[in-house]
Order: sequence, then structure tokens, then C-alpha cells
Amino acid sequence: MATPEERIAELGYELPPVAAPAGAYVPAVPSGAYVYTSGQVPLVGGKLEHTGKVGAEVSLDTAKAQAAICVLNALAAIKAEVGELSRVRRVVKVLGFVASDPSFTGQPQVVNGASELLGAVFGDAGVHARSAVGVAVLPLDAPVEVEMIVELA
Repeated sequence: MATPEERIAELGYELPPVAAPAGAYVPAVPSGAYVYTSGQVPLVGGKLEHTGKVGAEVSLDTAKAQAAICVLNALAAIKAEVGELSRVRRVVKVLGFVASDPSFTGQPQVVNGASELLGAVFGDAGVHARSAVGVAVLPLDAPVEVEMIVELA
């Protein structure tokens, strides 16, 4: 059976270095059997590839792909705390924030980019509770931000 890291590679992705916090916080905190991540924006090489509101400057499909990048950043933060992603027993909760044009109502479809990647990486253990929230603006003018809670084996 492939490890989560191997499945990530099979899907054509790689875990990035942990993104440096943009404020007075840490990327992830383990507590008991859980790891809580801070909100992760879709930084690639320390930069955002897309900025702006979904439904205006950013398309739904682009934002969905950006949500997957947010998950990769969150998984990198989790791995830095626990050593191997195979320690993740299940993904418990995902919270996705979508910087939305006032007329945009497809937040669940955007955050599906995060959920679908987690399902592909962790199988049944990647199925989670979730919220997808539209907001006026996100840090650095990111189109999407994702945070997670995972349970460890």
C-alpha cells in the first residue's frame, strides 16, 4: 500500500517546504491525538500565482486548483510536526475560505479542490466534515485559504 507521500507524488504533486508564517503564529499545532493547522493560502515558492476575488479576477476552476495547493501546504505543516503523513488516522475537519465577488455562490465547488485531493491521498480516511465560507478578502489578496484538523494514529 502506498504512503500518503507516495500518493501525492502519483497525483503529480509534491509537498512544498513549510510556508513561513505571515504573522505571530505557527503553521501547525499538535494537541493530544490531533494536529490543527493555521490557515494556508496557495503559496508556491513563497508567492501567490493568482490573486483577487473568485467570480471576478479568478475563475472557479483556478480557485479549485488553488484550494488543492492550500491542502499541500497544510499537509507539509502537518508532516513537519509528526514526521510522516502515514500517522494521519483521518482528516476530521476542513475549513475553506473563498475571497468572493459579491455575486459568486460557488464556494463549495472551490473547496472541493481541497476535499478531492484529501480523498485521493487518504482514501476513506480523507473524508471529512467541512465548511466553505465566502469572505470579502483574504491575506495577501489570496483567492482561497484552507485550514484542517487531522487525527493521528
